[in-house]
Amino acid sequence: MTDLSLQNLPAGTVVQPGDDEWDAARAFHSGIGEPTVIVRAGTVDDVRSALRYAAAERLEVMVRGGGHSAWGAVPGGLTLDLAALDDVRVDGTLVHVGGGATWGAVAHELSEHGLGISSGDTASVGVGGLTLGGGIGWMVRAWGLAADQLVGAQLVTARGDVIEVIETAHPDLLWALRGGGGNFGVVTRFDFRAHPLTSVVFATLGAGDDARRLLRVLRDTMAQAPRELTVTYMHVPPMDPNAPAGATVTACWIGDDEDAARAALAPILAVDGVTETEFGVRSYPDILMDMPAADPDQPMPGFVGGNTLLRDLTDDAIERLVTFRESNAASVLFLRSLGGAFGDVPQDATPFPGRGATWFAMAGAFDVPGLVDDDTRPAIQASWDAIEALGDGLYGNFTASTDAGLVSRMYPPETMARLAAIKRQYDPRNLFCRNHNVAPA
Repeated sequence: MTDLSLQNLPAGTVVQPGDDEWDAARAFHSGIGEPTVIVRAGTVDDVRSALRYAAAERLEVMVRGGGHSAWGAVPGGLTLDLAALDDVRVDGTLVHVGGGATWGAVAHELSEHGLGISSGDTASVGVGGLTLGGGIGWMVRAWGLAADQLVGAQLVTARGDVIEVIETAHPDLLWALRGGGGNFGVVTRFDFRAHPLTSVVFATLGAGDDARRLLRVLRDTMAQAPRELTVTYMHVPPMDPNAPAGATVTACWIGDDEDAARAALAPILAVDGVTETEFGVRSYPDILMDMPAADPDQPMPGFVGGNTLLRDLTDDAIERLVTFRESNAASVLFLRSLGGAFGDVPQDATPFPGRGATWFAMAGAFDVPGLVDDDTRPAIQASWDAIEALGDGLYGNFTASTDAGLVSRMYPPETMARLAAIKRQYDPRNLFCRNHNVAPA
């Protein structure tokens, strides 16, 4: 290796093909990567050196935190692994989180202080990717997105400069980081404003057989529900032993008032066929899911479908979603309630789309031979496209696609134009393009 910016890094920081640690280093949570080189940064200076090297060698950069992104599978480039930058420091309700931390570790640390941040559903998901993409979590109706709780950041630019991003310095960049993705630099520290949280009431309900009726009741219930309550609906096929087949409703209530949670959920509990699997007080870290790492010998099949942010869960939308699930044996349907604090944020206050949405919906058929083929795939996609057209935008964090065209469906034109102008200022050569990429204006 001839470049001094990598030569001077500590031993073990740089991993290349042929090194003993190569196979372990290139495995990420969702698969196996094939980068040109991997830099496992232990300090901010390591990040600076890696970016200067990548710029000099014209290597695209893929930033890895939790490693759930599909972009890790794109061949070539420099993978910048931030896993070692995982410190969590609490200062009152201000929480400083390293760019490589995962939400499970953060939730456990905050629970010791009686605090919480609305994160994702999975413990191993990275703070960085989820936050920069917006971050819909269990407290979305009470506290908004993970990005809405972001008040500052430390960022390394494509040129290797370290800047502190706050409202009074680089306000446009802070705006872009609240949902504009990893387009603008490497965030080595996130600063969040946390909320008091000692426990939650968590419920898992068997959803019965009448999906249409249940979804109408869910919609009507959540339209009047306290903001402490967020619910999901999921219907999965008998494919994955880690996810029991069938339909379930899951609910999270902020706090330990089980009676209040039960009262809010009463209309749902009264639906014929709904049964209680779990209903009780738990700590927030304990409700985050564990997701097994990808098995390279059994890769996940393709996915024909997508997601959208629905302003209203109309009867027509319910019919289309349920019909999609019923028409495709190996398919999944997922919905999460929004509104509340999520909708309080003005649309132009962050890049995240669809602030008027009251539901997030995702559906897709697994591209399994014998069930989906070249003749049926276009019709399945057309069925989903008709559902997506009902919504106000696409949530980038909830797609495994690396299709460059998706970004145009994520942001309205005026938001894209503003993001592109900020991109031009901080990354004019588009070093950070291994993401839902906003090209420099």
